[in-house]
Amino acid sequence: MDALVAQLQMQFRDYTISLYQQGFLDDQFTELKKLQDDGSPDFVAEVLSLFFEDCVKLIGNMARALDQTGTVDFSQVGASVHQLKGSSSSVGAKRVKGLCVTFKEYCEAKNYEGCVRCLQQVDIEYKALKTKLQDMFNLEKQIIQAGGRVPQVDIN
Repeated sequence: MDALVAQLQMQFRDYTISLYQQGFLDDQFTELKKLQDDGSPDFVAEVLSLFFEDCVKLIGNMARALDQTGTVDFSQVGASVHQLKGSSSSVGAKRVKGLCVTFKEYCEAKNYEGCVRCLQQVDIEYKALKTKLQDMFNLEKQIIQAGGRVPQVDIN
């Protein structure tokens, strides 16, 4: 049993580090994890669940606004991008945040094609992040079910 826990913990460490190295997460995610404790063991999962719900809503809003052929309200799209950038920044979603910076620039330039490309990229990146984090949370559950403790991962 101890060998299984040790193996799962090593997998968890390696996987978590890879998410930072690949640019999916930044230090803000580390800070978010520090807020989780025994009194609120699902804190990070709950915050991220809200973030992903927000992503769906905002991406839908942006898609509808960009679908208004000839009458795109770039300020409306930009406001949604700004909100998504803030949300992604607060949870440490580094790639999503980075795309939002570019997306905002396209909105300000009223560049329709650039906005559509960024919207597609944001949709892909948030879904990829969601899948990666679900995998990470599944590893955490496996560690706990095997009788172990989820290790703190030092990224620096």
